[in-house]
Amino acid sequence: MINRRHFMTASAAGLALAATSRGARAQAYPSQPVRMVVGFAPGAAADVNTRLLGQWLSERFGQSFIIDNRTGAGSNIATEAVVRAPADGYTLLYATTANAFNATIYENLKFNFIRDTTPVASFIRNPGVMVLNPAFPAQTVPEFIAYAKANPGKINMGTAGVGSAAHIWGELFKVMAGVDMTTVHYRGYPLADLIGGQVQVLFDNLPGSIEYIRAGTIRALAVTTEARLDVLPDVPTISEFVVGYEAEAWHGIVAPKNTPADVIDTLNRAINAALADPTMKARIAALGGSPLANSPAGFARHIAEEIEKWGKVIRAANIKAD
Repeated sequence: MINRRHFMTASAAGLALAATSRGARAQAYPSQPVRMVVGFAPGAAADVNTRLLGQWLSERFGQSFIIDNRTGAGSNIATEAVVRAPADGYTLLYATTANAFNATIYENLKFNFIRDTTPVASFIRNPGVMVLNPAFPAQTVPEFIAYAKANPGKINMGTAGVGSAAHIWGELFKVMAGVDMTTVHYRGYPLADLIGGQVQVLFDNLPGSIEYIRAGTIRALAVTTEARLDVLPDVPTISEFVVGYEAEAWHGIVAPKNTPADVIDTLNRAINAALADPTMKARIAALGGSPLANSPAGFARHIAEEIEKWGKVIRAANIKAD
C-alpha cells in the first residue's frame, strides 16, 4: 500500500509538473525575438502588411518581431527558408496568395506548402489595383485595351516575380481582355520602374500603391475587385469593362510543420485580437484592405480552396515558371 500510495503521489506530481510546464511554455512564448519572413521586397504590399502586424505583435508581447525580406522565385525562397527552420514558433512566414499560385506554377518545388507548413492565422484580404505611369496615354480601361491591341507587345507589364499576384492578375487580364503585353519580372518590387517609365502598367496589391496614387505619382485605372472600393470610390472596377474579371489577395501567417499547438494558439489569439482592435482596423481600412480573422483550421481550409481555385486559372492560361 505504501508503494502504491507513493506511486500514485509521484504520478500525480508528474502530471501536475507536465501541465505546469506546458502552461509555462505557452505563457513564456515568445521569450526571444521572432523572425517574420516575407517573400517580397520592402515597399510591396506584403511587406507593408507584415510590418503593420509585426509592430502590433511586438507591442503586445514585449518582444521584437523582426521582418526578414527574402525575395525571389515568387516567394518560394522565403517559404523554403521557413519550411527548413526549427518548428519552435520563432521563424514564421508571412504567407500570401502567391503561395497558392506557386503550388501549380512550379513543378519541382522542394516543399509542399500544405504538407510542410502549419497555418496560424489569416490576417488581411487585399484588393488589387491596375496602376499606370502617369504619362501613359490611356485614361480608361477601354482606351488601355484599344491602345494595347493597336500596339501589341509594346506595353511593359511589371511583376514582383513569377507567381506573384501582380503576375497572375496581369496574365488573367491579358487573357480576358485579349491583349498582348510584355511581362517584365522583377526580383523585388517594380513600382520604382513604373514611376520611372520603364514599365507602363502594374497590377498591384493596393497597400503597396495607395500612397503613390494619393500623391499622384502613379495613376489608378481600375480596381480588381467585384465592387468599387470605399477608399477609391471614383476608380471603376476592371469587371465594368472586362466582364467576369475579379481578383483579391489574402495574407496570413504560417509556421513550419510540427510547431507546438500552444504556440500556434497563442499567435492565433494575438492576431485575431489585432484584427478586433479599432486602431488596427482603421489602419487596414486606410490601406484599402479588410480584416480576415480565422482559426488555424479555418485558414487551412481557405488555403486549400485558394490552391484549387487559382490552379484552374493558371492551367487554363498555361502559366509556368521559367
